[in-house]
Amino acid sequence: MRIQGVLPVLPTPFGEDGGIDRSAMQQIVRFCLDARVSGMVFPGFASEVSDLTAAERQELLETVASIAPPSVSLIAGISAETAPASIGFGKSAAKLGVDHLMIQPPPGLGSEFRPVSEFLEEVVRGLPNSRIILQNAPAPRGADISPDTIVKLAASFPQIAYVKEESLPSGPAITYILEHKPVSLEGAIGGGGARYVLDEYARGACAVMPAVEIADLHVEMTEAWQSGDTARARELYVRTLPLLTLQTVYRMRLTKHVLARRGLNITSVVRAPTPLADQFALDDIDENLRELNLIDGRQSGQGSARERHSQIG
Repeated sequence: MRIQGVLPVLPTPFGEDGGIDRSAMQQIVRFCLDARVSGMVFPGFASEVSDLTAAERQELLETVASIAPPSVSLIAGISAETAPASIGFGKSAAKLGVDHLMIQPPPGLGSEFRPVSEFLEEVVRGLPNSRIILQNAPAPRGADISPDTIVKLAASFPQIAYVKEESLPSGPAITYILEHKPVSLEGAIGGGGARYVLDEYARGACAVMPAVEIADLHVEMTEAWQSGDTARARELYVRTLPLLTLQTVYRMRLTKHVLARRGLNITSVVRAPTPLADQFALDDIDENLRELNLIDGRQSGQGSARERHSQIG
């Protein structure tokens, strides 16, 4: 299945006790399907993958796979600190019928061709029939591999079907990769929370992997772009940027708060070190949701923090 369109990275829902919440994950998947996404990714950075056990990763991936229809691309993140661990995640995902495996080489390897190539060689040898998405994230989460090296890696390993390019700026890197790509590389995918999505699409990116909370708007934006209605796509892009700017700060807490405000039974509990959103921040997020018509303007808790502060003052 060719990858295209909007492929949100699913968050990991936790209960109040801190354990994973399979029921909430089922709701998240259905939310994505209702938004008409082209595919889903789990786990990724936005899934707090570094704070999950191998068993938790597998259990939640099984939950996603049990609901996702064949028409939706399912992408499993298999990044790990060692090649054997990545191979193990890949084999488990393959048994679930996962379409593609996404891997970020361990940042500790650096960005030079040889160590990254040796790592990938071991992975593809262990997963010979895999279709791989090579993720290139900026440091310190990723190795920040140069576009030239990405092209050389793709040429060395035909199993690399796509590159998810998130280095900054992502646009010039995507242009270089697509202009110099080997025949085996089918496309480039944007990331960065869809904060640069129209630039990436203009340069030829075939898909984007944002967070999940406004997947429906990202689908609408993408469909407008693909149909040639660039004015509508840019209108949606500009309108969503304030919320995406807040998302760079509050990360998974914002994603989970927004999903809850949009009707999902999900907590804002996170494991990853993430800034707390105080009431002022939550009010700001909610105001953005109202301006995007994602929650009713009448929805409010106990009045805004600014109103309460004024009353107290």
